[in-house]
Amino acid sequence: MYQTFHVTGMTCGHCERAVTQAVQRVDPAAQVQIDRPSGKVNVQTAQPREQIAQAIADEGYAVQ
Repeated sequence: MYQTFHVTGMTCGHCERAVTQAVQRVDPAAQVQIDRPSGKVNVQTAQPREQIAQAIADEGYAVQ
């Protein structure tokens, strides 16, 4: 299942890696696609949306 999040605060490649790694800690098999200019993070995962959003927020990014 694809889930789309709007994440603010990503400014560089390191930010993208941090978000990707945060998601993959919750679901190691998750596929993550990030469009940094728009702030869209598309995640293919079976994990609950709340867990993915919390993992990203724990890295210091605002998630909508």
